[in-house]
Amino acid sequence: MSEKENMLSGLFYNAADPELTSQRQETRRLLWQYNASDPADEDKRRGVLRRLFGRTGKKLHIEPPFFCDYGSQIFFGDNVFLNFNCIILDCARVEIGDDCQLGPNVQIYTATHPLQPAARKAGKEFAASVKIGNNVWIGGSAIILPGVTIGDNAVIGAGAVVTKDIPPLTVAVGNPARVQRRFYEFKQEPETKIPSN
Repeated sequence: MSEKENMLSGLFYNAADPELTSQRQETRRLLWQYNASDPADEDKRRGVLRRLFGRTGKKLHIEPPFFCDYGSQIFFGDNVFLNFNCIILDCARVEIGDDCQLGPNVQIYTATHPLQPAARKAGKEFAASVKIGNNVWIGGSAIILPGVTIGDNAVIGAGAVVTKDIPPLTVAVGNPARVQRRFYEFKQEPETKIPSN
């Protein structure tokens, strides 16, 4: 198997492999184009994102600067917003569902390293997929670690470090992130009435 096949299979791989290095270099070029683009040139921006990602979905909006490793392992649903300075290390598949909002400086990591010193010194690493469900809100500067799944309609508090799966319809905060509330614990929010003329 190639190093890329090992990487995508969750096995040990060497990130210095020439094929992987070349792909990251091409991604850097696309990111440079996107991050330096004119905010008014929406057609160019959409074109770069379509070339960069595995799937862009409808109405993807990413505030630059944005950074990732490969891009091709990132799959967006519809109506997704990423605020400034988000980072996705997509050495494995990253799925972000419909209607998601990521605050500034959110970081999603799939890449990780072995605990054994000799394996690290040899340049070995591996990756585990991240899946974010539909209608998830991730607060600014939160970090999502490898192998995590976040359920539909969950909220991740600003600055949280998510080390384990988060169930649907919950609010998780802290380091490490822990579920603090389930949505059935909230009282119904008051209706907003629009005044008539």
